[in-house]
Amino acid sequence: MILVLLYGLFNSLRDSLLALAGIPFAIAGGLIALYLAGLAFSVSAAIGFISLFGVAVMDGILNLTYFRELRAQGMDVAEAVFRSAEQRMRPMLMTALSAGVGLLPAAISHGIGSQVQRPLATVVVGGMFIGPLLLLVVAPALRRIFLARQTAETYEDAAHAEPT
Repeated sequence: MILVLLYGLFNSLRDSLLALAGIPFAIAGGLIALYLAGLAFSVSAAIGFISLFGVAVMDGILNLTYFRELRAQGMDVAEAVFRSAEQRMRPMLMTALSAGVGLLPAAISHGIGSQVQRPLATVVVGGMFIGPLLLLVVAPALRRIFLARQTAETYEDAAHAEPT
């Protein structure tokens, strides 16, 4: 469902998949946090993963949208990839930090009702601390690889379309 909505936004399957690139990192962060906390996967943890997916996709959309804006201004692919990651790093990390710190007390609680809130909070805290950091490191490399190829194909198509 998210992929269909992203395709409607970007009109490109490649861009839609690049926006989804943060989801595996969020999943890894949530699973590592569950493992370290000694918690089992539950319905509450699944709800935490759903919220992580939303944040991870939104981070990907922010980065990709700013990248496309820089490319429209005439910046080359490599510079636009790194500039977009640099400029969107602060909003991504502030979102992750606020959610992670806000749910940290719920993640370490042992009081009444913690059996329900603790898995959700643990997943979100782990995913918010690990996911955006990996997204800022790996996603620019993926964008550079796949979008540089797209740019090269565009230039080849334009060269073949010109009359000789």
